[in-house]
Amino acid sequence: MAKEDYYELLGVSKDASAAELKSAYRKQAMKYHPDKNPGDTEAEIKFKQVNEAYEILKDQEKRAAYDRFGHAAFEQGGPGGGGGFGGGFGGGFGGGGFADVFDEIFGAMGGGRRGGGGSSRGADLRYNMAISLEEAFEGKKAEITIPGSVSCESCDGTGAEAGSQPVNCPTCNGHGKVRAQQGFFTIERTCPSCHGKGKIVKNPCKACHGVGRVEKEKTLQVTIPAGVEDGTRIRLAGEGEAGTNGAPAGDLYIFLDIAHHRFFQREGANLYCRIPIPMGKAALGGTIEVPTIEGTRTRINIPAGTQSGQQLRLRGKGMTILRSQARGDMFVEVSVETPVNLTDRQKELLEEFDEISREEGSSPESEGFFSKMKEIWKDLTD
Repeated sequence: MAKEDYYELLGVSKDASAAELKSAYRKQAMKYHPDKNPGDTEAEIKFKQVNEAYEILKDQEKRAAYDRFGHAAFEQGGPGGGGGFGGGFGGGFGGGGFADVFDEIFGAMGGGRRGGGGSSRGADLRYNMAISLEEAFEGKKAEITIPGSVSCESCDGTGAEAGSQPVNCPTCNGHGKVRAQQGFFTIERTCPSCHGKGKIVKNPCKACHGVGRVEKEKTLQVTIPAGVEDGTRIRLAGEGEAGTNGAPAGDLYIFLDIAHHRFFQREGANLYCRIPIPMGKAALGGTIEVPTIEGTRTRINIPAGTQSGQQLRLRGKGMTILRSQARGDMFVEVSVETPVNLTDRQKELLEEFDEISREEGSSPESEGFFSKMKEIWKDLTD
């Protein structure tokens, strides 16, 4: 089945700016996120396709190759999309297939993207990790296991059997490129025999079949710093896919997704929460205890006459600020609770209170409001 156009997947035009691409990607990723579509296989597939499209189009060189060659530019081991949520693992952002396309576009100038000796650098990989708001506040050390390829231990990544070494390619004499004369022009292309490596393996390693890398899971320790925000990207250099024939490995990028908290809402370094308090406490004032993000409780003073919707500020009780010892603030929004299921005695006391309040002006806002209403009604009847 033909793959859907990357621009159509993201819902943007082919001349979309980087900012437009990013905005469109976030919108589509949220729409098809597995957390919002549990058990929906089609949404999961769409989510992966959206990630794949964005990883290609956000890179100027890959986007140029895609605009010229379409999906064919990445059919030979090219980049893949992101993995699933909460410990998902995705394909690489780059690979040898793109290097071949780059050579085809700029081959006459010798502008390849291969590593030393023509070997291909390993692809970058992506890992999606879900963490709690508490973990974002405190930071954490996590252990992750990722599938992928590592340098072959049997041949030290050379691809050649022990006791032998790769030899110069007889077609290109070790240059990795061949030249052809066409009229007045000399055209230089990647060597078809060694695929630009300049070397060939006469006695390939039995463990890796001459590639220099093998498929193997590896376990890594990851440090999540305190204060990270949703979407933070952590780069682990050299922990991506192994390169071929001894070329450098790619990088591993960990993308953080902070789970929704049942009590706190986060805005930057500040935290917001909503606390109900009894009507008497709001009227008379007092203190209450509220939970904090670090798992403790703290006291907060309720001023006499506090109204619903009023925010009380606790300085330094918010989120940790990344790479800093400072913290944001915590804002408590008060919700005054009207009493229900009253006893006869309670009703009697409230009626008495209501009568005294009207005489002494204890509710200036409501009294002022209804005074204005009387004036309006009078104007309407005149």
